[in-house]
Amino acid sequence: MAQPLMPKATAVWLIDNTGLSFRQIAAFTELHELEIQAIADGDVNQGIVGLDPVANGQLTKDEIARCEADPRALLKMAKSDLPRPRAHGKGARYTPVSKRQDRPNAIAWLLKHHPELSDAQICKLIGTTKDTIGKIRDRTHWNSANLTPRNPVTMGLCIELDLEKQVVIARSKNPEKVVKNVEPDPLPEELQINPEPDYPGKKDDRKKDEPKTSDYMEAAENLFRS
Repeated sequence: MAQPLMPKATAVWLIDNTGLSFRQIAAFTELHELEIQAIADGDVNQGIVGLDPVANGQLTKDEIARCEADPRALLKMAKSDLPRPRAHGKGARYTPVSKRQDRPNAIAWLLKHHPELSDAQICKLIGTTKDTIGKIRDRTHWNSANLTPRNPVTMGLCIELDLEKQVVIARSKNPEKVVKNVEPDPLPEELQINPEPDYPGKKDDRKKDEPKTSDYMEAAENLFRS
């Protein structure tokens, strides 16, 4: 049986306005019988406003009267002609404004390392559009010359678990597109180690050419000759 809307509020109303047993109310609201007793004792219902299940079409007065007359009977949810709400997908992943400039680099990384991913999967992972993916793939993006493939996980555009899940799905559908031995990506500028510039007074560690012993001997002979 489907659980009623706001089960605790419904239980409060049934306790206050009907002669139903705790067992019957617990079965209808899908709460534990001890929890129903605690609500009736005022231990857990503080601040909860009762919700009338008759007014919102979840029960009928006749159904309540039937169960009040027979403690062994269980309440049945009333059938409603109103359409039930449909579950909607989550849609594209939201990306903070501060990270949106990183998405082209992330798309380039995904296209390079995981070409088996579909455009729809990439859109779901990092919240981009198929048009942008196509331009980066065809190198017609306005900033193609400056794009550097970057892992979207390390940039915080998606979590590793979501990426692995999509990769597993894509590999099962497109095993022929899986690439191997991909060249490593260059380190970003902030992680590259540049040599320290020379500064005035810095000692030169390189060994200078020292005079050989033969040079000393030749200089001494020239001194005696003079």
